[in-house]
Amino acid sequence: MTRLATAVRLIGAFLPMVDFFIVNLALPTINTTLHASAPMLELIVAGYGTAYAVSLVVGGRLGDAIGRRRMFVIGLASFSLTSLLCGIAPSIGVLVAARVLQGMSAAMIVPQVLATFQATLEGNARSRAIGLYAATGGVAVVTGQLLGGVLLDANIAGTSWRPIFLVNVPFGIAGLLLAPRIVPATRSPNPAGVDIPGTTLLAVTVVALLIPLTEGPALHWPLWLWGVLALAPIGAAGMVAVERRSERGGRTPLVPPSLVRLPNVRRGLLLAVPFFLGFGAFTFVFALTVQNGLHRDALHSGLAMTPMALGFFTGSLLTARLYERFGTRLLALGFALQAVGLISLVAVVAGEWPNVSLLGTIPGLAVAGFGQSLGLGALFRTVLAGVPQHLAGVGSGVLVTVQQGSLALGVASLGTLFVSLSADSARDAFVVVVGIQTLLAIALVFASPRRSPSAAEPAGSVPAAAH
Repeated sequence: MTRLATAVRLIGAFLPMVDFFIVNLALPTINTTLHASAPMLELIVAGYGTAYAVSLVVGGRLGDAIGRRRMFVIGLASFSLTSLLCGIAPSIGVLVAARVLQGMSAAMIVPQVLATFQATLEGNARSRAIGLYAATGGVAVVTGQLLGGVLLDANIAGTSWRPIFLVNVPFGIAGLLLAPRIVPATRSPNPAGVDIPGTTLLAVTVVALLIPLTEGPALHWPLWLWGVLALAPIGAAGMVAVERRSERGGRTPLVPPSLVRLPNVRRGLLLAVPFFLGFGAFTFVFALTVQNGLHRDALHSGLAMTPMALGFFTGSLLTARLYERFGTRLLALGFALQAVGLISLVAVVAGEWPNVSLLGTIPGLAVAGFGQSLGLGALFRTVLAGVPQHLAGVGSGVLVTVQQGSLALGVASLGTLFVSLSADSARDAFVVVVGIQTLLAIALVFASPRRSPSAAEPAGSVPAAAH
């Protein structure tokens, strides 16, 4: 696979990543122009993440079946179209619906990237491509903050927040023109079928949590919302039963029970949920705090997050080497650095409010971002190190599904808590929510495994794809 083909694949992966981070900066502006309620603002973020999470494994398996290049092109076309729909949305309801469709489109793109690397590259070439993929996540964090702030501050032709979505379109078109010519066509010789019952029950479970958490406080928890919430454990129990029966029947379910029973996977997923829940909430809360609480513009909000983004990017470049040296002990180190950075940030914000110097937040944000990156990279490697090779794609798909679902639920739960508390005091709301994330990080330090480097996965060895 040529360098240009690799670049096209990485651009395809980059667009969905950057879209999660860039939209947080625009929420206050969207609120002003579309007169959105707080729950609808949360759904702009959480709806995208939920649709992405639920559709991810399906997207990977469709790529295996009909061809990864074909699925990549379909996903890129859909993502470009839904980005356009987001950019021209006349109302908040249309925007939320378009974001859900955009999340589904993202799930068609991302699984094909790593799967193609796995199918067409070997040895050092594969490791380099996967390393570039990991670094792309760091670049997406940086770009999302800076580009979002610049576009919102520029207010191009009076279009306000709309360019943050429209900017995806030319990149998508460029990818569509290049991909059919230069990206190799691959597919799985033995593709697993799409687990429709499992996918449906996962969607029911996540949505049954998402809707009450976002709408409950604003609607004062009517009886029907409690009924929706009660569907979550029912859906979860039904999913467990369906997945067990599917695996016993010789099929590959959405979440294979035998995979979850593996010690590495079980422990890793338990670590992943609180980590991503806190991370998803933080990006939502920080943008609202800077713009609504400290009354700074979107450009300052984006610049304020840049130290965390740069710390994250730096960590993503070092994780493979550090994991080779420290093994799973890197998990505890990363989570500890995250906690230290968040404690520093809370101290600055609480102590200097309302005249918080954004320069004073730089050390805490940079350390937290660096720690998050180390923890994230070590988490993926630790979970997937013990997964059998024939289940590598399925294992990565389960982990990324948990990642996206937890990011969405973080916004729905801690984001809702922040919105409720900020009506009285944005300072107190920030301290409480980031304080909860700090406690989660500290708990993760103590819950992390301690395994020697000799037992760890070799640096650069990452599973095939999110199927």
